[in-house]
Parts: sequence; C-alpha cells; structure tokens
Amino acid sequence: MIRKKSRPEGPLDYAELARLLPAPGDPHLSLDRHLLLEEHLMNEIQPTAAVPAPSRRPARRVLVIGVPATAATLAGAFAFTALTNSGGGDPAAATPPPVAAPVVRVEPGSTAQLASTVEHIAAAATARTMPEPGPGQYVYVKSEVSYLTVSHTDTDDSKAWVQPLHIREVWKSPDGKHGWLDEPGYQAKGGTTIDSAVENSLTAPSYDYLKTLPTDPDALLKKIYKETRGQGNSPDQQAFSTVGDLLDEQLAPAKLNAALYRAAGRIPGVVVVKHAKDAAGREGIALAHVDQKTGERTEWIFDPETYAYLGSRAVQVEQADGVEPGTVTESTAVLERAVVDAQKQRPGAEGGRA
Repeated sequence: MIRKKSRPEGPLDYAELARLLPAPGDPHLSLDRHLLLEEHLMNEIQPTAAVPAPSRRPARRVLVIGVPATAATLAGAFAFTALTNSGGGDPAAATPPPVAAPVVRVEPGSTAQLASTVEHIAAAATARTMPEPGPGQYVYVKSEVSYLTVSHTDTDDSKAWVQPLHIREVWKSPDGKHGWLDEPGYQAKGGTTIDSAVENSLTAPSYDYLKTLPTDPDALLKKIYKETRGQGNSPDQQAFSTVGDLLDEQLAPAKLNAALYRAAGRIPGVVVVKHAKDAAGREGIALAHVDQKTGERTEWIFDPETYAYLGSRAVQVEQADGVEPGTVTESTAVLERAVVDAQKQRPGAEGGRA
C-alpha cells in the first residue's frame, strides 16, 4: 500500500508544526513549585555566579509527576537533568540516580504534651554547652541527608523520588563570610566554597548574628514573624521553618537554642509526634507543623531520653500533586557538630573540638 504524503516536502513553519502536534499537557503545578523550579533553573544556567550558602533543603518540593510526553514533559526532563547532574561541573562527581521515596504510617500529632515536651527540650539545650567559635575558626556540621528531587513519568504517577541518603559536611566561619561544603555526588569533587557577601539575617544566619538575637521567647518570636512576613508560606509555617533552619547546619548559644524551642512551641499548629525516625534510623519524639498549602508536615526529631536534637523529617500527610500521604520527602540526621580550627578540618584532627 502506497501512502500519499499529506503535506509538501520542506521544513514546517511554526503554524503547521503547531497544527500537527498534540496540545501540550497541563501539569497543574502549584505556584510555589513553579517558583522553586524556576529559581533552580536560573541558578543552573548562571554557573559563573557566586555560590551562595546553600539552604538545608536544596531541592525540596520541586516535583513534576505524571506530565504527558509533550512540551511539559520536555520541561520536566530538563529540570530533572539540571537537578540530578548538579555535581559542580566535575565529571568525576557523578550524581547518583534518585530512588523511590520511603513511605511511613502517618501518626497523628497532639498538643496534649506540647508544653512539657518543649520544656524538656529547652532545659536540655540550656544544659548542653558547646565551645564558642572565635576568629579564624569554623562551625562544622556533618549530616546524613536525603531531599526530594525532580521526577516525571507517563506510566506511574504515584511515586515521589528522593536523593539516596548521603553525607553532607559544612564549615562556616563565625561571621558567615567564609565556608566550605563537601557533598560527594552533589557538588564538585573535593567540595566547593560557600563564601558569602550576603548580609546576615534570619534567613542567612551566622554564629555572630545568632548571638545578637533576643533570648526572650516572646520577643524572639515577634522578631521572626516580623522579618519573615510575606516570604511564601503562611506566617505560622514560615516562622516554624525559619526556626528549623536556624537549628540545623549552624551552632547557636545555649540560651538562644532554648529560646528558639520555647518560641516554636508557641506557634499555632505545632504538635508533638511521639514516634519519628531521622535519616540515620534513630527513633525519637518530634515537634511538628503542617504546611496547609502543600500538605507536608515538617518534624524536628529529638532523642526521647536526652532530648538532644537528632535531625528532621518531612512527611506528606495530605495528598498533593500526586504525592501520597506517608511519603517521606525529606530526611536529615545531624551526626556531628563541632568547632574546628581550619576550613576542611574534621573533629578529631589537631585543633578540632566537639
């Protein structure tokens, strides 16, 4: 059978191409996901720009699932390539492929023991002392982490994909101007500088900046609400997220640590989750808050006996963008926190102090 050509030979113009191709699908991404994806893509296409100090959740909530194989899929595929091959441009730093996100039972949170739990955590923070970093020294934090990455599929729209658990080490000078990040597979081989000229703030804190914050919980919480207003989430969720970011890859004076926990306990919507596991598999009790926009619950996990901070977890508690309830979209575990005498120096080496 001979088929007649339905169009003349030669290149198609745009109108003809648009007529022949199916209409692009609509991924129905929420506004905050569009903005996060756009921000990351802009960072990827401007590799010569100064490297800012990374947040603790570099790829969180950027998700494309079940997008038809048209223009939207191509955009998702480009984003997937950008995120999963961001090893600093070093071919030796090949990024591991993503894995299916773990799924856990969603345990309801409760306010019944919130006040007593917060006081236990605050008291433990007050009693726990750390050496204060001085000029020329660095705050060192070693963590095991996994964050949500970008995925798309035409055959299975029920899975979310995350980075495999991996080690992340940061060094930060007390003034916040100098630093180093070593995250094999996700940065250039050997690590990368995170020197910063950004002015210290609640969203970019240094140890020296944290020392200036009020240790009265009410005054501290008022400052957090005021300075983070309009930054994307609801005021309560933004306040909770800000406190969490201050606690994770940084060192804070003991009194401020206690004030941060007491302030967090006064944020509406904060609950206690009795059973939670960090990225290292350590069982703990958690302070948690649900983001009403995304249906994701952020959990700060503490040792149930010593109330020491272990790490964090983000669990989807309501279905959103194809992510099923119980999906763990982020998991971290702080393995070591110390003051060292030089950048790239690890505790246990000469000059390192835990």
